[in-house]
Amino acid sequence: MNSEELQFHKEAFDKIPEEKRKRILDAATTEFAQYGFENTSIQQIAKKAEISVGSVYKYFENKEELFAMVVKENLALLEELLLHHSSSDEDIMVKAESVLKELLRFSRKHPQLIKIYNSITTGSNVEFSRMLAERVESISAKIYTDVIKKAQLSGDVRSDIDPRVFAFLLDNIFTMLQFSFSCDYYKERLKVYIGEDEENQDELLIKQTLKFIKAAFK
Repeated sequence: MNSEELQFHKEAFDKIPEEKRKRILDAATTEFAQYGFENTSIQQIAKKAEISVGSVYKYFENKEELFAMVVKENLALLEELLLHHSSSDEDIMVKAESVLKELLRFSRKHPQLIKIYNSITTGSNVEFSRMLAERVESISAKIYTDVIKKAQLSGDVRSDIDPRVFAFLLDNIFTMLQFSFSCDYYKERLKVYIGEDEENQDELLIKQTLKFIKAAFK
């Protein structure tokens, strides 16, 4: 599903100046990332965005809609990244390396966005979590599955694997690495396993992850 199809705001939100829209979404991004969906209030977001609570409800039906809008706005960044690196005719391991490097770079540049995604996975609102997961995961699921199928046809990937299952496992690896650069618990977890040498951390993780993926695919 293309992120442009998702609409999670009232018509009034489209009519305000771009600077104000950005201020509201930036404030919401910061608060949701820091406190999680459950512990963030509309009052907090309104205060940080320097608008009234009533204005927030003029633009969004509820907190769920605002949260979904924040996710939607940033889906486009991830979708563009994945599509760019997966659409070439290069060997699947070259694609995997390109995507992996970009995801790690993206995680370091946009840690708040990764924290928001992490909060989706740990939220207690089951229906809301399911709805967002369907939208967020549908992008990477299709891209990774199609790439693996294409690689099987060209002989780059063994034919006895299920592309859907391997796409799921591949995405889990990438997601966990993103969490490890952005979320406090996963940062500490990474240190337990490979130490605190952050200077060489990226290179080590990329090389070893690619070896792991190649062993599974070839």
